[in-house]
Amino acid sequence: MSIKVNEITKIYGKQKALDAVSFEIAPGEVVGLLGPNGAGKSTIMKILTCFIPPTSGDASVCNFDILEQSIEVRKKVGYLPENNPLYLDLYVEEFLSFINGIHYSTAANPKRIAEIIELTGLISEKHKKIGALSKGYRQRVGLAQALLHDPEVLVLDEPTSGLDPNQLLEIRALIKTIGKEKTVMLSTHIMQEVEAICDRAIIIHKGKIVADDSTQNLHHISSSGNVVRVEFSSVVDVGLLAMINGVKEVTTLSPVSFQLTAQPELDIRPDIFRFAVDQKLTVLAMQKEELRLEEVFQELTKD
Repeated sequence: MSIKVNEITKIYGKQKALDAVSFEIAPGEVVGLLGPNGAGKSTIMKILTCFIPPTSGDASVCNFDILEQSIEVRKKVGYLPENNPLYLDLYVEEFLSFINGIHYSTAANPKRIAEIIELTGLISEKHKKIGALSKGYRQRVGLAQALLHDPEVLVLDEPTSGLDPNQLLEIRALIKTIGKEKTVMLSTHIMQEVEAICDRAIIIHKGKIVADDSTQNLHHISSSGNVVRVEFSSVVDVGLLAMINGVKEVTTLSPVSFQLTAQPELDIRPDIFRFAVDQKLTVLAMQKEELRLEEVFQELTKD
């Protein structure tokens, strides 16, 4: 596994930031760590990148223990923290040369630096001071420094926070490109971010994992049931609709259109067709409504 977390707990004074958190991320996965502000996302990332130790539990990155082999872990991880600390008075190329020296303690590798500048779309900005760059380009510089030593795992904490819509799309596209070759873990509280970039999402709330599944499957997680909208060829008795197997609730949209809510695990569409046949009705339209990821998130993280 690229990342393995086992029963990690982190306590700050009287506050339990993480409570027995466990998960695994396989090589090549792009995983979103979701949660409200203060849920524990950044704490997990700081532990995995060896900035802070856990109170209890253990974790490994690329099979290296975060406590016993922290130097090896750091060699395998590229980290972009939320506040993206940069030396604003340095030029882009100069800054990356400096970072390269930190990693290798040798003369700069111009070829590698040029490759990263091209990958992150910084060619036109490489001779500018970082302080003169827009926030979107500063994020690119942050990604460039995280990628410079060619890590196997990339950890990104709120990588698109504060970007305008155009910058947002550019950084998302860049992360997706990087994710084709590396394991990527990114934290966010923006649902569209996860749908646009990630294969899987881990939702954390008050220090505990409340969901861990593919982004597609998360749409189906709901205690309130699933919804089917149906339109018939003529007026239907609401009482008869309520008797269809698995139907919990019927909402009338018009004399011939209805919203049927069923148990979460049931697909009632075949039963609706059978009902229509029995009642000599024609189904003009039928659509199963999936919960938006925002709605799933709200349901799982409500107090």
